Amino acid sequence: MSATVSIVGRPNVGKSTLFNRLVGRRKAIVHDEYGVTRDRHYGESFWNGRTFSVIDTGGYLPDKEDVITAGIREQVHLAIDESDVILFVVDTETGVTDLDKSVSKILREQDKPVLLVVNKCDNEEKRLEGYEFYSLGFDELFTVSSINGIGTGELLDKVVESLPEEKAEKDTPDLPKIAFVGRPNVGKSSLMNALLKHERCIVTEIPGTTRDAVNSKLQYGDKTYILIDTAGLRKKAKVRENIEFYSTVRTDRSIKEADVVVLILDAMQGFDEQDKRILREAEKFNKGIVIALNKWDLVPDKTTNVLKEFEQYIYGRVQTLEYIPIISISALTGKRIDKVLDISQQVIEERSKKIPTPQLNDFIGKILKERSLPVKRGKQLKIQYATQVKNNPPVFKFFMNNPQELPPNYRRFIENRLRDQFGFTGVPITMIFRQK
Repeated sequence: MSATVSIVGRPNVGKSTLFNRLVGRRKAIVHDEYGVTRDRHYGESFWNGRTFSVIDTGGYLPDKEDVITAGIREQVHLAIDESDVILFVVDTETGVTDLDKSVSKILREQDKPVLLVVNKCDNEEKRLEGYEFYSLGFDELFTVSSINGIGTGELLDKVVESLPEEKAEKDTPDLPKIAFVGRPNVGKSSLMNALLKHERCIVTEIPGTTRDAVNSKLQYGDKTYILIDTAGLRKKAKVRENIEFYSTVRTDRSIKEADVVVLILDAMQGFDEQDKRILREAEKFNKGIVIALNKWDLVPDKTTNVLKEFEQYIYGRVQTLEYIPIISISALTGKRIDKVLDISQQVIEERSKKIPTPQLNDFIGKILKERSLPVKRGKQLKIQYATQVKNNPPVFKFFMNNPQELPPNYRRFIENRLRDQFGFTGVPITMIFRQK
């Protein structure tokens, strides 16, 4: 995983503006009113050959005890704990304040790089005024203007220099990675322990115990996998505890790292918006996807019809994702847990599948006879040629006249027929239509 850089400081010093400057787009909300950044935002930055995560925290108010400022303070403390480099942002227009002194006292106690960033230095006069912040006790400071980018290059040079060395990849790159993701307390760590046959992860009834992603190597039959146990997620409206934001960050990273994402649901809790978000995220990054209904031992009626009802309920919530296999398991009793690996292996193989071009074009000819392409603007749409340009994940390219006129429902028809004919269970398909 990439290194993490957090931006901390009192409210209204320009942290979100600096964040936007570092990640290269306007992702954080920027507003003059105090307290706009309540939850953390995160993005990725690339500089001098290094990619690193950037965290934008809420304004730090150490002494105010209302709910918002208490939450902001909580966020900052975790940002400090979890970061590799901390950017302490102050404001030359306001000068040194008691809040700055309070924050600096905490930051000087950290055994990690802290870079003092004096913001709003838009001209030489402001830059000279910024030197008063040496009184906060840091050996070096950086005068910048987040709005127009003055000084941010030198700051990024120092950030990259301060990052820990990138660790060499210990795992064999060819080993397939399976990530277990889902809300807190659905049994991700219990499933991983059951598969590994020992207590590799801490299992507890307290949601949020798994803070970091845990990678373990597993030999199953003649196959070897890397299993990734990620931190649990909650609905965004409930992100109150400081752990939760980093859990979200790490889960998203694990999805990007994995070949197959296993979304674990508690069969007694159902399926919610956070689960849907995970599926959409996995689909966006073209990962293999499996849904595992855990705690099936607690379901009173375990008939096939009940599982079918679960499937219909989930597919109804995430239409267009009916290609995702759903299995029922019990991590506690070990019932059908091997099915997770069997289905994941099937999805890995499906993801690597390559359809020969002649076979694909024969297929296209058949479905065009089954359902003719529409006429648009007086012209008959035609697909002249199709080929699979990539596998793992699969990408298909179709050459046709006026591809911009092809209606979405016909695209869905092609994808559904592709799946009927060639499978691709649990695998998102990318289809590209180009002008012939």
